[in-house]
Amino acid sequence: MIRVRRTAAVVVLLLSLAGCAGDSSAVPADTSSSEGKTTVAEELTWQEAKVRTQAMELEIANSLPEGKVAKVDQLPTGVLLDCSDTLVNWHGATTVTLTEGTEPEPLVRELEAKYRDSRFNIKTRDPAPAGHYEVQLRSPDTAEIYFIGAGRDPHTIRIASGSECFTWVDEGKYKRGKF
Repeated sequence: MIRVRRTAAVVVLLLSLAGCAGDSSAVPADTSSSEGKTTVAEELTWQEAKVRTQAMELEIANSLPEGKVAKVDQLPTGVLLDCSDTLVNWHGATTVTLTEGTEPEPLVRELEAKYRDSRFNIKTRDPAPAGHYEVQLRSPDTAEIYFIGAGRDPHTIRIASGSECFTWVDEGKYKRGKF
Protein backbone atom coordinates (compact mmCIF):
# COMPACT_ATOMS: atom_id res chain seq x y z
CA MET A 1 0.00 0.00 0.00
CA ILE A 2 2.85 2.39 0.83
CA ARG A 3 4.51 1.62 -2.53
CA VAL A 4 1.24 2.48 -4.36
CA ARG A 5 0.97 5.80 -2.50
CA ARG A 6 4.60 6.64 -3.23
CA THR A 7 4.14 5.80 -6.93
CA ALA A 8 0.96 7.89 -7.08
CA ALA A 9 2.77 10.84 -5.44
CA VAL A 10 5.58 10.63 -8.02
CA VAL A 11 3.07 10.53 -10.88
CA VAL A 12 1.23 13.60 -9.50
CA LEU A 13 4.53 15.47 -9.14
CA LEU A 14 5.59 14.65 -12.70
CA LEU A 15 2.21 15.70 -14.08
CA SER A 16 2.39 19.01 -12.21
CA LEU A 17 5.72 19.74 -13.88
CA ALA A 18 4.44 18.81 -17.33
CA GLY A 19 3.45 22.42 -18.09
CA CYS A 20 7.13 23.24 -18.48
CA ALA A 21 7.88 20.22 -20.65
CA GLY A 22 8.00 20.14 -24.40
CA ASP A 23 9.42 22.05 -27.31
CA SER A 24 7.63 25.20 -28.50
CA SER A 25 6.97 25.60 -32.21
CA ALA A 26 8.47 29.08 -31.82
CA VAL A 27 11.84 27.66 -30.70
CA PRO A 28 14.18 26.51 -33.49
CA ALA A 29 14.98 22.81 -33.23
CA ASP A 30 18.68 23.46 -32.76
CA THR A 31 18.11 25.37 -29.50
CA SER A 32 16.43 22.61 -27.55
CA SER A 33 17.65 19.43 -26.00
CA SER A 34 16.12 16.54 -24.18
CA GLU A 35 17.01 15.89 -20.57
CA GLY A 36 15.11 12.74 -19.73
CA LYS A 37 11.45 13.51 -20.42
CA THR A 38 11.70 17.29 -20.09
CA THR A 39 12.58 19.30 -23.18
CA VAL A 40 13.71 22.86 -22.52
CA ALA A 41 15.04 25.74 -24.55
CA GLU A 42 18.68 25.62 -23.46
CA GLU A 43 19.83 28.63 -25.43
CA LEU A 44 16.87 30.84 -24.52
CA THR A 45 17.74 33.73 -22.20
CA TRP A 46 15.24 35.69 -20.14
CA GLN A 47 15.77 38.59 -22.57
CA GLU A 48 14.85 36.40 -25.56
CA ALA A 49 11.87 34.90 -23.73
CA LYS A 50 10.69 38.44 -22.92
CA VAL A 51 11.07 39.62 -26.53
CA ARG A 52 9.17 36.61 -27.93
CA THR A 53 6.39 36.82 -25.37
CA GLN A 54 5.95 40.58 -25.73
CA ALA A 55 5.89 40.21 -29.52
CA MET A 56 3.02 37.74 -29.20
CA GLU A 57 1.18 40.10 -26.82
CA LEU A 58 1.42 42.80 -29.49
CA GLU A 59 0.36 40.39 -32.24
CA ILE A 60 -2.79 39.67 -30.25
CA ALA A 61 -3.42 43.37 -29.54
CA ASN A 62 -2.76 44.36 -33.16
CA SER A 63 -5.29 41.82 -34.41
CA LEU A 64 -8.11 43.83 -32.86
CA PRO A 65 -10.03 46.06 -35.30
CA GLU A 66 -8.11 49.34 -35.70
CA GLY A 67 -11.17 51.56 -35.17
CA LYS A 68 -11.91 49.89 -31.82
CA VAL A 69 -8.46 50.49 -30.26
CA ALA A 70 -7.57 53.82 -28.65
CA LYS A 71 -4.12 52.77 -27.37
CA VAL A 72 -1.94 49.80 -26.47
CA ASP A 73 0.19 49.88 -23.30
CA GLN A 74 2.74 47.12 -22.86
CA LEU A 75 4.43 46.80 -19.48
CA PRO A 76 8.16 47.43 -19.96
CA THR A 77 9.12 44.78 -17.42
CA GLY A 78 7.82 41.49 -16.14
CA VAL A 79 8.76 38.84 -13.62
CA LEU A 80 10.32 35.40 -13.66
CA LEU A 81 8.41 32.50 -12.11
CA ASP A 82 9.77 29.06 -11.35
CA CYS A 83 8.71 26.12 -13.49
CA SER A 84 10.98 23.83 -11.45
CA ASP A 85 14.21 24.05 -9.47
CA THR A 86 16.20 24.91 -12.60
CA LEU A 87 13.58 26.22 -15.03
CA VAL A 88 11.86 29.61 -15.10
CA ASN A 89 9.53 31.50 -17.41
CA TRP A 90 8.95 35.20 -18.03
CA HIS A 91 5.53 36.82 -17.34
CA GLY A 92 4.26 40.20 -18.55
CA ALA A 93 1.11 41.99 -19.68
CA THR A 94 -0.34 44.42 -22.20
CA THR A 95 -3.46 46.53 -21.74
CA VAL A 96 -5.52 47.59 -24.75
CA THR A 97 -7.71 50.65 -24.20
CA LEU A 98 -10.74 50.49 -26.45
CA THR A 99 -12.54 53.43 -28.03
CA GLU A 100 -15.36 54.93 -26.00
CA GLY A 101 -18.42 52.70 -25.93
CA THR A 102 -16.60 49.57 -27.15
CA GLU A 103 -17.28 46.56 -24.99
CA PRO A 104 -14.40 44.10 -24.53
CA GLU A 105 -16.27 40.77 -24.52
CA PRO A 106 -17.23 40.68 -28.22
CA LEU A 107 -13.62 41.48 -29.14
CA VAL A 108 -12.28 38.80 -26.78
CA ARG A 109 -14.61 36.32 -28.49
CA GLU A 110 -13.29 37.49 -31.90
CA LEU A 111 -9.74 36.79 -30.70
CA GLU A 112 -10.85 33.34 -29.57
CA ALA A 113 -12.19 32.65 -33.08
CA LYS A 114 -9.02 34.02 -34.72
CA TYR A 115 -6.73 31.72 -32.72
CA ARG A 116 -9.04 28.66 -32.76
CA ASP A 117 -7.02 26.91 -35.51
CA SER A 118 -3.58 28.18 -34.49
CA ARG A 119 -0.62 26.61 -32.72
CA PHE A 120 -2.45 27.14 -29.41
CA ASN A 121 -5.02 25.12 -27.54
CA ILE A 122 -7.97 27.29 -26.47
CA LYS A 123 -9.53 27.29 -23.03
CA THR A 124 -12.32 29.65 -21.98
CA ARG A 125 -13.72 30.63 -18.62
CA ASP A 126 -17.17 32.20 -18.41
CA PRO A 127 -17.07 33.78 -16.03
CA ALA A 128 -13.43 33.96 -15.02
CA PRO A 129 -12.76 34.74 -11.34
CA ALA A 130 -12.90 38.47 -12.14
CA GLY A 131 -16.44 37.97 -13.45
CA HIS A 132 -15.88 38.37 -17.19
CA TYR A 133 -15.33 36.13 -20.22
CA GLU A 134 -11.72 34.99 -20.61
CA VAL A 135 -9.83 33.18 -23.36
CA GLN A 136 -6.57 31.37 -22.74
CA LEU A 137 -4.17 30.60 -25.58
CA ARG A 138 -2.09 27.66 -24.34
CA SER A 139 0.83 26.03 -26.07
CA PRO A 140 0.22 22.28 -26.23
CA ASP A 141 3.97 21.67 -25.85
CA THR A 142 5.28 24.24 -23.37
CA ALA A 143 4.18 26.53 -20.54
CA GLU A 144 3.66 29.42 -23.00
CA ILE A 145 0.24 30.96 -22.29
CA TYR A 146 -1.78 34.13 -22.92
CA PHE A 147 -4.83 35.13 -20.84
CA ILE A 148 -7.14 37.53 -22.70
CA GLY A 149 -10.10 39.18 -21.02
CA ALA A 150 -11.66 42.43 -19.89
CA GLY A 151 -9.17 44.62 -18.05
CA ARG A 152 -9.55 46.22 -14.63
CA ASP A 153 -10.67 49.53 -16.10
CA PRO A 154 -13.82 49.86 -18.20
CA HIS A 155 -13.36 49.49 -21.97
CA THR A 156 -10.01 47.69 -21.70
CA ILE A 157 -8.66 44.28 -22.61
CA ARG A 158 -5.78 42.80 -20.65
CA ILE A 159 -3.40 40.31 -22.24
CA ALA A 160 -1.39 38.59 -19.50
CA SER A 161 1.39 36.30 -20.71
CA GLY A 162 3.85 33.62 -19.73
CA SER A 163 6.77 32.40 -21.84
CA GLU A 164 7.91 28.85 -22.34
CA CYS A 165 10.15 27.50 -19.60
CA PHE A 166 13.90 27.83 -19.99
CA THR A 167 16.98 27.02 -17.97
CA TRP A 168 18.03 29.74 -15.54
CA VAL A 169 21.72 30.17 -16.37
CA ASP A 170 22.54 33.38 -14.50
CA GLU A 171 23.92 31.54 -11.47
CA GLY A 172 24.26 33.84 -8.52
CA LYS A 173 21.92 36.45 -10.04
CA TYR A 174 18.76 37.08 -8.03
CA LYS A 175 15.85 35.93 -10.14
CA ARG A 176 13.14 37.84 -8.31
CA GLY A 177 12.24 41.38 -9.23
CA LYS A 178 11.63 43.08 -12.56
CA PHE A 179 13.01 41.75 -15.83
